[in-house]
Amino acid sequence: MYFLSEIIQNKVLVIAIIAWLVAQILKVIFTLILEKKIDFMRFVGAGGMPSSHSAFSMALTTTIGKIYGWSSPIFAISLSFSLIVMYDAAGVRRAAGEQARILNKIIYDLQNHRKIIEGRLKELIGHTPKQVIVGALLGIAISNLLYKVFY
Repeated sequence: MYFLSEIIQNKVLVIAIIAWLVAQILKVIFTLILEKKIDFMRFVGAGGMPSSHSAFSMALTTTIGKIYGWSSPIFAISLSFSLIVMYDAAGVRRAAGEQARILNKIIYDLQNHRKIIEGRLKELIGHTPKQVIVGALLGIAISNLLYKVFY
């Protein structure tokens, strides 16, 4: 239990988790506003506006920078991690989502002519650059707000 107590007291991690949570809640709200439906799967799903991966990693990075300094090695490591996460979200995962969309269209077209037992692939796994940037800005903003509360 000491291990869990230590993790819960890690303010840097708590701030990053709160940024992730806010981003996931915003996805549900944006889906409600734009699609006029409540989709709680958006709360746990990847992809969409804003990027919770970007919010989490940039909240982590911003808080580390504020605590240890912008020239510290730990900030450099965290920023490198964040940039890789955001590049992956907007690049590799987005491309995989596009491929899933095309394959789903092929499956749909084939299903009109014969029965296919394969299910649809998950399409919403990546982010647009805009979603990544908004997620990153959200993470930075939440870090700045909560830093004043926790420190």
